[in-house]
Amino acid sequence: MVINMEQKKLDEVRERFSHDRFATVNGAVIEEIAEGYAKCSMQISDEHKNALGAVMGGAIFTLADFAFAVATNWQETPVVSLDASITFLGKAKGNTLIAEAKKIRAGRRTCCYMVEITDELGSQVAHMTSNGFSV
Repeated sequence: MVINMEQKKLDEVRERFSHDRFATVNGAVIEEIAEGYAKCSMQISDEHKNALGAVMGGAIFTLADFAFAVATNWQETPVVSLDASITFLGKAKGNTLIAEAKKIRAGRRTCCYMVEITDELGSQVAHMTSNGFSV
């Protein structure tokens, strides 16, 4: 059986990031990768919700930070986060959070990414910008 090279690469990246225990234990999954890009998802469960029944900000940030980590580290020089700023826009109405990290700019040692977090219904949940440093 011939394995699709794109699927093989995605499987290898998933295996590598399975060691990112906090994100993966909390349900973060890598869906897609491309140059300067990663799409990750998280099924919403009761463990992700706050006392008001909405998804906890920490769960949203964890998924966004994971997407940034995957986008910046799956093929390039290792990158660590310098800072991150998240704006919560609305409540997730669906059952799955989706984070898409996209490179805005990359220099020799620093980079800037925008991460958009939605649910599977298209509801805007949050936007995060994150700057990284190549180590």
